[in-house]
Amino acid sequence: MAAGRSFRSNHRVDIAGIARATWKQLTQPTRGRQRISPAEVDSLIGDLATIVRLAGQLMTNASVALHQADLKFAELVISEADEIKVRCEDADERCRNLLILRSVTTDVHMVVAAMHAVKDLQRMCNLAQHIAEIARLKHPIEPIPADVRPVSLRMGVLASSLAENAAAAIESRDPISAARLAQVDDEVDALRRQIFQVLLSEDWSHGVEPAVDAALIGRYYERFADHAVAIARHVTSS
Repeated sequence: MAAGRSFRSNHRVDIAGIARATWKQLTQPTRGRQRISPAEVDSLIGDLATIVRLAGQLMTNASVALHQADLKFAELVISEADEIKVRCEDADERCRNLLILRSVTTDVHMVVAAMHAVKDLQRMCNLAQHIAEIARLKHPIEPIPADVRPVSLRMGVLASSLAENAAAAIESRDPISAARLAQVDDEVDALRRQIFQVLLSEDWSHGVEPAVDAALIGRYYERFADHAVAIARHVTSS
């Protein structure tokens, strides 16, 4: 995604539900309810960073499965993606509980940002899983032709590194570090365009199905990178 463009998750956070919960807090007696403590928010963000790193490793393993036609890695990614998505659901529930059960403070913005980030994380897991599923489906054939392989490999490395850098940015809550991720994301976008140039060239001799696979894989890497950048921006701008 080009710099300057807004970052959007494919999954919408239930803003109306959050608003209703917040209104309920404001109109109910505060007796018996506690404020969201900084320690709770720090713990939530720390756990979120851990899940982002897990998503990055998931994409690394998906790239290994894809480029080495490794069935075991493909199966590992598919199963681990489901496990990480369960952790995302737990984090989302934790955010909701903080909003519903605690008094509203300025930290509510960080909790809402974390909810947005969880949705991006779930999508990142799906994208890594899609790549692993292609590797599993095509096994024992490597689905990436030699013409596209160097570009695809580079996209995988960059996508995984963006997840790691996003985790570091949200741990430090540093908006400058988060902004730097957009530069790497621009390179991912450029590589995807390069894949299309190869696919549409007169020299392409691998047929329609490998072209479709390559186009899809490029899209999955690009969207994974976009979501990693979005996570960093959600949290560091709150």
